[in-house]
Amino acid sequence: MRTKPRTPEETYGPALQKALAELPEIDPLETGLRAAVEYQPLEAGRGVFQVPHMGTLFQVLWPQGDVLRAVDQAEADIATRLLVLHYLLTADGTPLASKWIAFRSLPGGLGYDDAFQRRTSKRLAQAFGSDLPGFETGARALGGERLEFGDAAFLFRVLPRVWMAVVLHLADDEFPAEVSVLFDAASSQYLPTEDLAVLGGIVTGRMIKAARGK
Repeated sequence: MRTKPRTPEETYGPALQKALAELPEIDPLETGLRAAVEYQPLEAGRGVFQVPHMGTLFQVLWPQGDVLRAVDQAEADIATRLLVLHYLLTADGTPLASKWIAFRSLPGGLGYDDAFQRRTSKRLAQAFGSDLPGFETGARALGGERLEFGDAAFLFRVLPRVWMAVVLHLADDEFPAEVSVLFDAASSQYLPTEDLAVLGGIVTGRMIKAARGK
């Protein structure tokens, strides 16, 4: 008997409720500085954070924790809401390291690395291993910035201090295609490793869809 897939609400709901309970306890002004985002105080002990994420500006209402797309005030999906809240709750102000590391080098990443590679690098290699134009199209659609690695590589400023890189080595007569998904070495100071795994999957899925014109 097949198990019914979990909904996003079932998957992320408990963690979201925990984040919402923790958010009122932060000092919003200090959090804004640590997370490198703007915080605007409002009346009666309320305020709003301006958080850019994947090329979209989100407003986070404090202390209640609503996450709204700034352009039209639409509510973010639950995965995005949780990622943005975790970013504010985790940020400790550590500067970007300007050094790339593999997922397995993140805290606790080694034990989940096989699953992460299946969700990210192997999917990207299958999609783009002999399709350099498609790789470039998908990356640029997500706001990727060119890096000088491999046959092609792009930087994604996923959050102000969470940066990812995707590096493509095309297939040739001797070696199969290979794609590396890397993180700035300071990323774990801004998101839990589990969230960085989710981000890798999100970037992968969006790159593939964008390259296919979806």
